[in-house]
Amino acid sequence: MTRHRILTVLLSSAFALAFFLFSGAASAQTKVAVVDVQRAVANTEDGLRAQATLKKLFDNRQQELNKKQADLQRQREDLDKQAKVLSKDALQKRAEELQKQMMDLQSVFLEYNKELEKKQKELTDPVFEKIMSIIKRIAMNENIDVVVDKATIAYVRSDLDLTERCIQMYNSGAGGGAPPKK
Repeated sequence: MTRHRILTVLLSSAFALAFFLFSGAASAQTKVAVVDVQRAVANTEDGLRAQATLKKLFDNRQQELNKKQADLQRQREDLDKQAKVLSKDALQKRAEELQKQMMDLQSVFLEYNKELEKKQKELTDPVFEKIMSIIKRIAMNENIDVVVDKATIAYVRSDLDLTERCIQMYNSGAGGGAPPKK
């Protein structure tokens, strides 16, 4: 999940909980539940497939980067060994070339990270949206007033946690549509 989405979920959950718990409207009838949204997304069948795809992509990219990094390390060691026999100009030229290659490698690393983030978003956004729809459906069907992301709270009774139900509903194909109208 992207940092922006995590921050949005955390802030909105905190504000919603604060509003209901500390306003005059809060009463004994207010029903609150929690969902570990990140775990719910990650533990669905689609979320697990997305993680496997990302891991495969990441592992391939990491192997490429490791090879390039090892090659640069060898070049650096060779340059250190040749430092005594090369002229000052030749040594400086080789050092500049090596520095350029290191900068290029760093750029490739950043490019790979952006690519992985984009791919993660592409694979997990549909799962996130469906989980959110399931959360809304459960809340509406059970008259739950507030559903808070579990990451925003220090303690919750396990019977108030809807995470497993959301995962099961997602995997069974239930609850994926729009929440019912009241």
